[in-house]
Amino acid sequence: MLKFIRMVALPSLFVLAACGTDPAPGPVEQIIVREPGAAPVETAVASAPTDSNPASSLVAEGKAAFANCSACHSLEQDAPHGAGPNLFGIIDKAAGEASGFAYSDALKASGVIWAEAELDSFIADPAAKIPGTTMVAGAIAEPAKRQAVIAYIASVTAN
Repeated sequence: MLKFIRMVALPSLFVLAACGTDPAPGPVEQIIVREPGAAPVETAVASAPTDSNPASSLVAEGKAAFANCSACHSLEQDAPHGAGPNLFGIIDKAAGEASGFAYSDALKASGVIWAEAELDSFIADPAAKIPGTTMVAGAIAEPAKRQAVIAYIASVTAN
């Protein structure tokens, strides 16, 4: 057994130790040599992507936050209703009027038009906005998250 350790195990340890745990080397400086009179060589400079459009960031944040809403709601055109109605095209539409969904009497009688301000107050506290609504889950307390979700809903509706 000792002979086995000396012949197989110890050399294996040396091989594994040679692999090391050092991270991969960082970027290497590139030196370009060209012949006199030759055209300059263009090099690509890597840079971190930046999002100069805050609206697209807000929509992306809203899409991520809407994942919680998607347990009950869809945003796909012509998709069937779930536990909640399909919300495609909901912006500036009357509450309780999407065909094929059994809305509560309170929501149908609310007279609410789903402008962004109305959506914001409803999403903040559905039961306070429309007492008797059957949407009892899904309130979003954080104003920034509500705005992001509304921006996402609006962006999907616009397409």
